[in-house]
Amino acid sequence: MNTVSLIGIPCDTGAARRGASLGPDALRVAGIEHHIARLGVEVEDRGNLAGPAYPYGQPVNGYRHLEETALWCRYVHDAVFDMATQNRIPVVLGGDHSIAVGSVAAIARACALQKKKLCLLWFDAHADFNTPKTSPSGNLHGMPVATLVGLGPEELLNVGATTPIIDESDIYQVAIRSVDESEKVALSQSQIKVCDMRMIDEIGMRKTMHRILQSVQNKQAHLHVSFDVDCLDPTVAPGTGTKTPGGLTYREAQLCMEMIHDSGLLGSLDIVEINPALDHCNQTAELAVELVSSLFGKQILGVT
Repeated sequence: MNTVSLIGIPCDTGAARRGASLGPDALRVAGIEHHIARLGVEVEDRGNLAGPAYPYGQPVNGYRHLEETALWCRYVHDAVFDMATQNRIPVVLGGDHSIAVGSVAAIARACALQKKKLCLLWFDAHADFNTPKTSPSGNLHGMPVATLVGLGPEELLNVGATTPIIDESDIYQVAIRSVDESEKVALSQSQIKVCDMRMIDEIGMRKTMHRILQSVQNKQAHLHVSFDVDCLDPTVAPGTGTKTPGGLTYREAQLCMEMIHDSGLLGSLDIVEINPALDHCNQTAELAVELVSSLFGKQILGVT
């Protein structure tokens, strides 16, 4: 396996509530580097990026903190692109979910150089498919998926080398359960594959993931996983600013990670929306590290 490169993005400008900027160091306190390395994977920690401070601004033209968030995304793009073109596996430690515009744009650019398709596996309680016309808050962490498919502001669309940054048909969403009415309409008219909690309840986690991974395999694509911890049920992951009941259980999430590892498809990763200020004794970061360990090969049986 290539070297895993950790990069911290202490950004919470995409949200109205502060605290996600503390997520990268919460993951370090939980031992993310050690837990990956003990699986026989070479790991380097490149520290945290520096970026704009939280400005405490109100939405302007439908966006809150657009200038600052766009700057963060450009910095993320440059750092992740550098890793991806050095034959490394970027692991982005967020930060709020708006930063995925930068990481996905970087991976899309690197894939284009390799003439390889990119698929995005988006774990989230929310569809993140709002635009300034539909967003009730103006928070940019509720808009990254829309931006990635070309529906965002120029300041964010320009982060990528192309617009759209990724094709709708190459996005797979898992654990969705909180969708605004306008997002429902937009998603129904899109080609995004949404695996909401009802689907998971009806057909099970294994079948859901098998369908997704088989589709990615058939496309011979690079798989970027963008993991928002609010995809998990808040009873197991309380440390996030957008808690939504009815999320993935501990074992459902573990199965997802184990199946991704077994597929051999993982190429890059975001871990976002951990807010230690709302957590209990770093519980959510510790759970995230457990899940990342499974993603990189930890097994229930065996030496790992």
